[in-house]
Amino acid sequence: MIRVFISTLTATLILSGNTFAQKQKAKPFQWVNTSTKALPQGVRHATFQSASMQLRVGYTIYLPPSYSTGSKVRFPVVYHLHGGRPGNELKAIQLARFVDKAIKEKEIKPMIYVFPNGGPVSWYNYPQIKNGAGENVFIKELIPHIDKTYRSIGSSKGRAIEGFSQGGRGTTRIMFKHPHLFSSAAPGGSGYEPEQRVRDNNGAESERVKFAPGYNTWDLAKKYSEREGRPKLPILLWVGTKGFNYEFNLKFSKFLQKLKIPHSKLIIEGAKHSASQIYEMRGLDLMKFHQKNFAESSSN
Repeated sequence: MIRVFISTLTATLILSGNTFAQKQKAKPFQWVNTSTKALPQGVRHATFQSASMQLRVGYTIYLPPSYSTGSKVRFPVVYHLHGGRPGNELKAIQLARFVDKAIKEKEIKPMIYVFPNGGPVSWYNYPQIKNGAGENVFIKELIPHIDKTYRSIGSSKGRAIEGFSQGGRGTTRIMFKHPHLFSSAAPGGSGYEPEQRVRDNNGAESERVKFAPGYNTWDLAKKYSEREGRPKLPILLWVGTKGFNYEFNLKFSKFLQKLKIPHSKLIIEGAKHSASQIYEMRGLDLMKFHQKNFAESSSN
């Protein structure tokens, strides 16, 4: 009898713990998030007022050591779009450690990294949710805010975009919709399988999540390929061979080849579906890819 009671109590505690963990994970989306931990070297958290939503929007930004020297030098900017849903501007900030190290060791020239908040359905405009225009907030509000507030090179000559997983999906959609805004684009570990599902189901990713028809990486790539006089954009696909999106990244690369869209691939042997792991292994290659495509006017 005692043994049965103990077993029942143990099961109850486990179930209660699981329920609590689920509640902890189900944190509601916020446009502004604060960290309880110290931010990486050179990283600061800030907000701006969104004109479209009439509320504050958070972002984190890495500024290189030479930014604070008092000079009037302007710096190129890399926008890194985080993975996962919903959005949170703190998700990918640990990548700044690798950028800071590369700059201090003079392996790359100084550059700014911005880590935006992707919105409630990361990097999509999703009108079914109030204040759900993640793409528009990024393109129409955050980028102009950065160029106005910081000493960035406020043109496509010094502006790059990259992202991982959901952020890779967002990077791909955005780079084909707005190629004139960027000097280079590097989508990584992108979920091209669910993007294909969106394409093949008239915008439906699932029964609950539905986007506008044509609002996916595959259709937007095709539309970009058909544009007359389309802006040329250096593209680098990066993915680990142990990542669950690996095969579909190869498939998407073949699709781009068929569309005659020039691009390069960075395949990281043994890397899992982890932006941090890939940055630790080959992040310098990504940084140098962007640097190569920045205008020489950004030299320091």
